[in-house]
Amino acid sequence: MKITRILAIRHGETAWNVDTRIQGQIDIPLNDHGRWQAQQLAKALADEDIHAIYASDLSRAFDTAQAVASTKQIPIQARPQLRERHFGDFQGHTWEDIQHQWPEDAEQWRVRHPEWTPQGGGESLVMLHARIAALIDDMASPHVGQQVLWVTHGGVLDILYRMASRQDLQAARTWGLRNTAINRLLWTPEGLQIVGWADEAHLDAAKDESSA
Repeated sequence: MKITRILAIRHGETAWNVDTRIQGQIDIPLNDHGRWQAQQLAKALADEDIHAIYASDLSRAFDTAQAVASTKQIPIQARPQLRERHFGDFQGHTWEDIQHQWPEDAEQWRVRHPEWTPQGGGESLVMLHARIAALIDDMASPHVGQQVLWVTHGGVLDILYRMASRQDLQAARTWGLRNTAINRLLWTPEGLQIVGWADEAHLDAAKDESSA
């Protein structure tokens, strides 16, 4: 069977993550903790065979990928299609701001209306799903029998999980999307399967060591 193993990772933490400010496709860099998370990820994957690395071209994802790439001597293939969902006018605002300024739109977002599109050039969930679905085979099919690393964003990982678990776009989220947690998928020409999700052992172990 044609199988590609995928390590799907969300970028490290940023200052806007801490502030619960919507980043979307604004290029916000990693903060100090995010750089630490990226280093812990690199250590956790040090003994893994990785044959190719793909990353969003936004710096928070690309720099997270770079931490791993520097230990593997593998070039990063930047893919703008791996960027976070575009949230239009919501970008740069906190959830509290959005509820006050755009209450009707905030409700559409909260209930995950699949075709609701943020004003200002944003993407609907249907559009995001189509973007990711069009990309998966191109990144996975050249690496049959190998393992690849994809470093991307929370919204993209949410779509990957839904595709692999056959859940619709409006299903309530019950799975984690923590920064630099390790998520494992299998790709075949028939689609994606989940092997493991939200493995945070490398982050928790490093915290325990630092506090010992």
